[in-house]
Amino acid sequence: MNSIAPPRVLMVGPPNVGKSVLFNRLTGLTAGVSNYPGTTVEFSEGALHLRDGLTVTMVDAPGTYSLDTGNEAERVTTRLLEDEPDLVLSVVDALRPESGLHLALEVMRRGYRVALVINRVDLAEAGGKIVHQQALAGVMSVPVVAASGAKGRGIDLVRNLIADALDGNHEPVREPAEPTWELAEELAAIAVETRSNDPGSPSERNWDEKLTSPWPGIPIALGAVALSLGLIVGLGMGLRQVVLLPLIRDGLIPILARGIESLIPPGLLRAIVIGEYGLMTKGIEWPFTLVLPYVASFYLVLSLLEDSGYFPRLAALLDGVMYRLGLSGAGIMPLLLGYGCGIPAIMATRTLETRRERLTVAGMVCFAVPCIAQTGAFISLLAATSYWILLAVFSISLFALVIAGVLLSRILPGERSGLVMEIPDLLPPSPAVIGSKVWMRIKHYLGDGVLPVMLGVGFASLVYETGAVELFGGVVEPVVTGWLNLPQEAAVPLLLGIFRRELTVLPLLDMDLTSLQLFTGAVVGLFYVPCIAMLSILAREFRPKIALAILLITTSMAIFLGGLLTRLMSPLFS
Repeated sequence: MNSIAPPRVLMVGPPNVGKSVLFNRLTGLTAGVSNYPGTTVEFSEGALHLRDGLTVTMVDAPGTYSLDTGNEAERVTTRLLEDEPDLVLSVVDALRPESGLHLALEVMRRGYRVALVINRVDLAEAGGKIVHQQALAGVMSVPVVAASGAKGRGIDLVRNLIADALDGNHEPVREPAEPTWELAEELAAIAVETRSNDPGSPSERNWDEKLTSPWPGIPIALGAVALSLGLIVGLGMGLRQVVLLPLIRDGLIPILARGIESLIPPGLLRAIVIGEYGLMTKGIEWPFTLVLPYVASFYLVLSLLEDSGYFPRLAALLDGVMYRLGLSGAGIMPLLLGYGCGIPAIMATRTLETRRERLTVAGMVCFAVPCIAQTGAFISLLAATSYWILLAVFSISLFALVIAGVLLSRILPGERSGLVMEIPDLLPPSPAVIGSKVWMRIKHYLGDGVLPVMLGVGFASLVYETGAVELFGGVVEPVVTGWLNLPQEAAVPLLLGIFRRELTVLPLLDMDLTSLQLFTGAVVGLFYVPCIAMLSILAREFRPKIALAILLITTSMAIFLGGLLTRLMSPLFS
């Protein structure tokens, strides 16, 4: 072991084995937890305190089925292994142990010191299975413990396992066996005994067939989407109206305004802080009362779908549809993530097999998928005026998504890969895990989303109060008033949208716009430039010229389609 730096323990395992939940239990952190591949592409790190004052660094590697470096997640795991960890903690799913054991054999074959954790034993036992960790340890000659990260069961055993392995009580296997699937299946039969009278298997197989077959899978999927949208909008609006608006707009902001008026004399500074686009008025109201409620409701619904095991079945169901877009069914995962935030969606494309698929999905997210903050802004802007306008905007988004996928799949070189995904069990979501995931994602929004909005509002206040917005408005007036048929002050959201996508929409709330102008502003906001953070991720993941191309295309497309649809739709609004 390294006597200077803390020992490093690398956790590896396939997707969907509850590895990140176990990591959270051991380190006390709140890393991403998901029921499908992609969430832990960016590895997580944390400290684990063991007996006798020993502290080790735990590293949560991306979920991967193999070390053959077929995609970015596998390459990241391989690079982490090349850093020579002191111990590799291989996590195996008690419900489907074959893939985890095969990966453990691959790691052992490369000469690393390995210890095994058979996770989710509570679910295995509930399904009539018996876990024989000692028998597996004897056959593989590595230490093995059984645990349940979700229930907190066996966590002390895992800590002791790590401590014993680091103490050298278990040496690496000198001549590990060839990692074949036949051997993995034999080891799985030793590790987990399946009783023939398992009551859950026939029912689950029946539901698997229903959810992954066109009938009734497609109607079920449509119903799930409709129910999800209803919950997102209903819960978000309820949280906004009942809790956040009275608390923040009617309570906190007036108190802050009175305090600032007593501290800052009338003038430019006070106007910037509490004026038309005040940093301490709109800068607080917009992110907390217009966006946050829909962020919370979206991530609640998303977490329920993830942890139930439905998402991978949706990917299998839509594999044929995605094939027409030049993608595999696995591409649906980053696309759905994009409705939460474009940044993790683009990063989740690392799990796709080819660069062509990665670019196609990233382009679809940038061109046509509104993030949840932007969606919340659309709902706040349009729902009170007309649900039909709101429906029209999202219908245009869906149509543009399909067109973007078809065009990108035709333009970009390369081939489509097949869908390779292990389907996890259908399980009732754990309230504790759901709560942890939703809170973690809300904290991410509060940390990474609120500050840019406040800075953008502060910048808007500065340019508005100093008159600079009139200069910018004069420059873009032919576009804003002539082509888009919007008032000149609508130049403000065009300027702010560069900071955050929802800022292309939120300033329109305080303008006296007709229904047609609201529709036009929403369409422009839908297709307008990705925010600075998304552009930086695009430049890092692909190349700066890709980010620049997307910036130019989205800007041009937003302006062109906004004006075109204004003219085409004007008879319907007259």
